[in-house]
Amino acid sequence: MDLSCTDEEEEFRARLRAWLSRELPGLPPRPDPLDWPARRAYDCGWQRRLYDAGYADVHWDASPTQRLIFLEETERAGAPYVGANFVGLLHAGPTVAAEGTPEQRARWLPPVLRGDEVWCQGFSEPGAGSDLASLRTKAVRDGDAYVVTGQKIWTSHAEVADWCELLVRTDPEAPSKHRGITWLAMPMDAPGITVRPLRTLAGSTEFAEVFLDEVRVPVENRVGDENDGWRVTMVTLSFERGTAFVGEVVACRRLLGELARTARKNGSWDDPVLRRRLGRLAAEFQALWRLVQANVSEAQATGGVPGAGGSVFKLHYSHARQELYEAAAAVLGPDALDLGRDWTLDRLSSLSYTIAAGTSQIQRNIVAERILGLPKGR
Repeated sequence: MDLSCTDEEEEFRARLRAWLSRELPGLPPRPDPLDWPARRAYDCGWQRRLYDAGYADVHWDASPTQRLIFLEETERAGAPYVGANFVGLLHAGPTVAAEGTPEQRARWLPPVLRGDEVWCQGFSEPGAGSDLASLRTKAVRDGDAYVVTGQKIWTSHAEVADWCELLVRTDPEAPSKHRGITWLAMPMDAPGITVRPLRTLAGSTEFAEVFLDEVRVPVENRVGDENDGWRVTMVTLSFERGTAFVGEVVACRRLLGELARTARKNGSWDDPVLRRRLGRLAAEFQALWRLVQANVSEAQATGGVPGAGGSVFKLHYSHARQELYEAAAAVLGPDALDLGRDWTLDRLSSLSYTIAAGTSQIQRNIVAERILGLPKGR
């Protein structure tokens, strides 16, 4: 794996850096982090600027090195990240690009890249979270539509989304629970959909319960074959675990630098235990960045779909992020309890990372079975 930069890639870096220096001063103020309609408008506005400048598809079509350069430079400059449309840009969009028909790619991908449409994820259910294959939301074929009834939970950004990547059970008699599942793109304005926001520990409502009462979804919105949804879902989850958190690793490395500077100012740097703690975290995130490079390169070499290495990354990153914000609390002291500070909100958010996108227990099973070749547990 050679990730050294070519002259062309260094030119890409310089061009991007210059564009960011011109563009960022003209951005409007960031909205309240708890105001998701305003954040949708802000995030999609930034996506449109990227689109107009020719950078919108860097997550999908750029080389591995260009993709990492983009993330490094935008984070270094303090540019907005994907925000409210992370499902569309990092999960659903890449899945449609890999598994969709030419007509589906033409319909759904350009609006995501332009920032015109936002997606949410309708996977988990009250009785099917870590054991996703136990989902019970059913879809019955009726002519040219599926009639969908059921409930989803922890649906990211459902209250501001235009589309939902939805998993449904189309064959309840299938011999295995992993069969009989289908991946649908559901319009969120369809009759029969009720969205009930869920308030998190930090007070935000980026998650929701979604109730589906005989919602009609056109058959043409099915991605992949009927009852082949589990395979398509594995593609989605590979993106979610393998490359969707890449920008956050860059942000965490920047945060470590800010923590060190803060510690020097407030005197906590004099504590040798804290210095060792920050040094160890710096080494861990450097290792995670190298793993990111390997996963992105593997995805590029295999047609754009990350492999099981994404689970190795997700497992370690989830715990490292929590440790990072515990260290931040030690540096900040009483200020870490201020809910008006981004540090505190991010710390509370970090508590969910060992659950979101597949629990750490699930990631350990994937690593054991797919990488180490151990037998499946009974």
